[in-house]
Parts: sequence; structure tokens; C-alpha cells
Amino acid sequence: MDFGSLSSVGDSVDFDRDLTLSDKLKFFKASNFDPEGFVTARCRRMGEKEIRHLTTYLIDLKKASAEEMRKSVYANYAAFIRTSREISDLEGQLLALRNLLSNRANLVHGLAEGIGIRSLAASSEGSVDDIVTDKVPSKVENWLAQFLETLEVLLAERRVDEALAALEEGEQTVEEAKNRKGFTASAVQLLQAAIMEQRKKLADQLEEAASQSSITIVELRSAVQALKRLGDGPRAHTLLLKTHHEKLQSNIQSLRPSGTLHGVAYTAALSQLTFSTVAQASSDSLAIFNEEPAYVSELVTWAVKQTENFALLIKRHVLDLPSASGGLRPVAESVQICFGHCSLLEARGLALSPVLLKFFRPCVELALNANLKRIEQCTAALVAADDWSLTYQPVGARSLSTTSLSSAISSQPRLSNSAHKFSTMVQELCEDVSPLESLQLSDTALEGIIQAFNEYVNMLISALPGSTETENLEGSGSRIVRMAETEVQQIALLANALMLADELLPRATLKLSSSQQMFRNDEQFRRTSDRQNRFPEQRELKRRLQRMVDQLRDSFCRQQALELIFNEDGGVRLGANMYLSMDGVSEEPEWFPSPIYQELFQKLTYVAGIASDMFVGRERFATILLMRLTETIILWLSDDQSFWDEIEQGPKPLGPFGLQQFCLDMEFVILFASQGRYLSRNLHQVIKNIIGRAIEAVAANNVDPYSMLPEDDWFAEVAQIAIKMLTGKANFGATDRDIGSPTASISARSVSSIHSHGSN
Repeated sequence: MDFGSLSSVGDSVDFDRDLTLSDKLKFFKASNFDPEGFVTARCRRMGEKEIRHLTTYLIDLKKASAEEMRKSVYANYAAFIRTSREISDLEGQLLALRNLLSNRANLVHGLAEGIGIRSLAASSEGSVDDIVTDKVPSKVENWLAQFLETLEVLLAERRVDEALAALEEGEQTVEEAKNRKGFTASAVQLLQAAIMEQRKKLADQLEEAASQSSITIVELRSAVQALKRLGDGPRAHTLLLKTHHEKLQSNIQSLRPSGTLHGVAYTAALSQLTFSTVAQASSDSLAIFNEEPAYVSELVTWAVKQTENFALLIKRHVLDLPSASGGLRPVAESVQICFGHCSLLEARGLALSPVLLKFFRPCVELALNANLKRIEQCTAALVAADDWSLTYQPVGARSLSTTSLSSAISSQPRLSNSAHKFSTMVQELCEDVSPLESLQLSDTALEGIIQAFNEYVNMLISALPGSTETENLEGSGSRIVRMAETEVQQIALLANALMLADELLPRATLKLSSSQQMFRNDEQFRRTSDRQNRFPEQRELKRRLQRMVDQLRDSFCRQQALELIFNEDGGVRLGANMYLSMDGVSEEPEWFPSPIYQELFQKLTYVAGIASDMFVGRERFATILLMRLTETIILWLSDDQSFWDEIEQGPKPLGPFGLQQFCLDMEFVILFASQGRYLSRNLHQVIKNIIGRAIEAVAANNVDPYSMLPEDDWFAEVAQIAIKMLTGKANFGATDRDIGSPTASISARSVSSIHSHGSN
């Protein structure tokens, strides 16, 4: 259903999925938007199926909007935390200012009534001076002295809860005294000053106790709760986080990497310690301060700082050295451990993975690039010594460690040594990187693998004789590559590239995607290969790899074509003179395909035999290879302007025998390509165009070319006889001709009789 075609209500809503999220939400943000009217008007003209589609789309839009809001919050989270802390600090300063002004107002009020107040400084040493005024009743003085004495005892004995209760009782008495006639303002002010002094003393005592390294979590939480009850929440929360930080630092000192604790073990211990401390601090903060924004912001800032310190330690002691040397596996294991512990905090609302990502991603990228470079270097070293013989993968590789020998051999394709090593190293790389999905390195690793394969294909191209990619000379700056001298070795190069591109690399890179873990098993990979090809990423990967294989295939075909077309001294074998020189003789020639096309047929037959053995199960690639090789020869003939200049412009015109031989050669190519099932539409059309061009060249000399040519059946029969003779399947009668002649079984007279029979 296309929601964009629905009738609009008020302002129209465009449900085109190509629009951005902000464009989709503009209609709903309007001040005059009526949800009930919108839904009612829409649903009145909709069927059940349309309503379900609309509901599904609106739900998806809601999720996308929520995700956009989450991203916006994270993008501005630092500014939000900074502003929240500034507001919290400002609130604390305003509270202190208010208390100061209140004290001064009380003091001024007392002075105005002429009351003398003696200093209470001696109270911190355990004694309180009596305040004697004419207007304060003696019972108030006695109550105050007893109250202060009780507080002193409670504080000395560290009976925090009772001291807090006494202070709360005193504050309540102050509030009641303000409304009693028996208490003067000076007495109230005196009582307030005494309570404030004792509050400060208790707060200092709680802070000192909380700073002790031996304090337990229960004692710390009690001290912080008591400090909060005293009315100093910001100080209490800061003290809570500071104490957890100091305990964490103390524990970290005992975990310094050593000979017995390093690498993955150190990472696991430090990660467990750090994130458990952060989790404990988060639990204490939420239990005592609930979810007040100011305290939550301070907690998040503190947790981010602890995570950064942790990441720096891991980077310095664990990741830097192996990442520089290409030790991807220990780096990946350590990073995975860190993200595993960090992810447990997400349930508490602490998403600290981006902090780790900022510090760890460069290290993993460095290790990844070093591994890719090592794959290239190791493969280049093996290419220099590869004999290009195809074998099964050696037993003992990581990928075969859990399989039996028989099943391993049957499940692995045959490759040369360099291709086996390349495949194994790529598989190990993907296994090492695949757990690090949170680092979003799958695309980077995939691009690196594609580039490494491209380098390997270039080395295979260099192994072809006469390759222009490299001169293959030691000291020339290019890699040394062992040449593939024979057709078997050259087709083995194609087998290497095809097996890697079509099966091994796509199978290995599946491990980079968590959504495709079900296809990891090799046997299951084969059973579900068609289904995997439906994945857009896999299809695109195979297309890119196949383009590189096509480059190697085209280089092979070009090299084979050059060997046919040119002599060893550089002369052209496929020239116009081979047809122009046939006329002007007294005798009719013996009709048989030209030698170069005989060689082309024999080469294609030989290549087809090799390919059928090397490309088992991939016959389509063998067919395309033969098709491409044939096209390379014919297209060269079609595009050779010097050939056609001689045919069309002279100095000697193309005669009847030359035209007949030319058409026979082309029909011979069509016939054996058709029988071999590698005659493409393009090849067939090009050959027909070539024949037509030759006929037009004869017609341009005011000669009827069709009067010079036999019927089509004649070409087909002669071409078929030639194929049988070249393949050794001919069975003609005895002849007095030279047995070594390629036309020993067919004479000019017999061919002429075929011609005459065809004409009748």
C-alpha cells in the first residue's frame, strides 16, 4: 500500500519513505494538529489491511523519532551535564547566602534589643559558655546547656543517628520557640547558632569517617545518608563519588601489570574492578538520592571520567604494543572483555560504550591494518615460490581443527599454496574482528580484505607470461612472482581467484555480520548459498570480487590470443594476405579451416579439458572462459583496421576463393563454439557482421559475392568434417594422400562433390 496516495486531511502528510525524518514529522509538529481527527478521517475510507499498514508505519515513525531524540540527547549530553553542574553549584551558593543573610538578620535583630551574646567558640572543645541576659529565663538556659552537652556526647561517641535525631529535635524546638512568648529572639538566635555549629562538626566528622580507606560500603552509605539528612546533599554526593574513586585507585595500584598478570588477564581484572565500582557507585547514588537530575548528571560525569582513566590504562599497558605489531587477536579479546563488562551498566542507564569506542577504535584499526599488511606480505612471499599446482588445504589449519580428515578434504576446494594461505589468513582475521561489532569495524575489515584480494589478483596477473603488470625482475621495485609457464598452471591461477571470490572469501566475511551467524558452518554455507546471495551485502561483495577475477581472466585470454595472432618474431599470422593470396591460381584449393583457426579450436578443446577438471561444480565459469577467449580473437579481427583496409581498399581485391575461405573460417568458429556451448549472442552477431563486411567488400568491386559462394550446408558439412578430423574422430576411406597432411581424408574433388550436391 502506498500511503502517499491517501487523501489528505487538513495539511497533507507525505509518507514517502525517501524523505528525511524531520520532513516526515513536520505535519505532526503543527500547533493545529488534531490526532483524533487525523486518525478518524484516515480510517473512515480505509480497509482493514490499509489500517494495519498505516499503524505499522506510524509505529516505525515513532521508533525513528525516539531514536532521533536519543541521538540528539547524546550529541548535547556534555553541555547538558556542564549546565546541570553549574546550576547545582549555583543552588548551593544561594543556599549558603540565604543562611548567611538569615544569621546576620538575627544578629542585627538581637543587637537592636540590646542583648549581649558571648562567643560559642569554646563549644568545639567540649564546653559551652552560659549566656546570661536579663530577659532569658533560667529554664531556657538550662535546657540549652543540657542540649549542647547531649550533642557533644553523641558526637564524641559517634552515635550519628541519635545526634541527627537530637539536631532535628533542636530545630523543631527553634521553630516552636519562634511562636512562644517565653523565648526571646536572642534565645532563638542563640539556639540556631549552636545547632549550626554542631551540624558543621557532625558533617566534618562524617566526611572524615567516609575518607577512611577501611570504610565498608554499608558504613559509607550510612555516612552519606547522614550527611544528606544534615541538609548538605551536594557535598554528600560528591563525597560518595570521591570515596569510590579513591577506593578504586587504591585497588588499581595492586593490579599493575607484571610477569604473572598482563594482557588479557590484566584487562579482565581491571575491567571487572572498574565497572563493578562504577556499578556500586551508581547503586549507592540512586538508592540515596533517587534520580534527581543534578546528582544523576554528576554521577554520569564521574562515570565517564572513570571509564576514560580505565581506557587509558588498558591502552597503555595492553593495547599499544600488540596493535602496533599486528596482534589483532589479543587486542580483540581485551577490547571484547571491556565492552562486555561495560554493557552490563546499560541496564542502570549508563551508556559508556562510546567512551571506550573513542579510545579503543584507533588501536583495533591499527592492529587490523597491520594484519592486512601482513596478509599481503605473506601472500607475496608465497607467490614468489608457488608452483601453481592445486592441492587440498593442509590439515592443521585453524579452520580444520574441529573436523575429521575425510570431511575436511571433501569440503575444501583445491588451491595452490599461496591461495590456501591467503584464505586461511583472511578467515582468521574475520574470526578475530567479528566479536567487535560495537566498534563498527566490519566495513573497514571488509574493504581491507577486498583490497588484499585485489593485490593478490594483481600478483596472479603478473604470473602470466608476457604480463605488462610487472617485469618480474629482482631489484626492479616490483614483487618477484613465479611465472605460470603452462596452460595448466595459468588456468590454476584462474581457479585460485575464482574459488576465493566465489566461495571462500564470502563465507569468511559472513562472520563480520552478527545477523548472519547462522551461516558460519561450512556445510551449511553450501546448502544455503542461494539464500545468502539474496543478501544485498553479499551480492555486492561477490560482484566486486568477480570484477577482479574478470581482470585476471581477460589477461589470460589476451595473452592466449596474442600467442595465436603473432609469431615469435612479432609478425602477424592473422592478416589479410592469407585470403588475398588464394585467388589467381589455376587449381581450386583444398577446403579446410585456416591453420590459425585450427590452432584456436585445438587450444579451446585443450583448455576445456583442463577447466572441466579444475572447475568442478562451476562449469559456468569454464564456459565463460572459453567464450571470452574466442571473443578475444574474433573481436581483434573485427577491430583490426589494417586488415580491413587491405580487404576493402586493395591494392588487390578479395577474390572468390579468398571470400569462400574467409566465410568457411567464420562458420567453423560458429560451429565448434556452438557445439562446445560457448557461442554467445554477442560472438555470433560479431561473426555475422564480419562475414557481411567481407561480402560488402567484394560487392564494392561490382561482383556478385553470392554467385561465388556455395550454399550454407556446404560450410556446415566442411566445418563438421574438419572438427572430426582435428579431434581424431574422422572415419573416411583409404586415400593415397600423405598421412601427415591435415587434409589427408578430404580432397578437393570430394569437397567439390559436396558443393555440387549442395547446389542441386
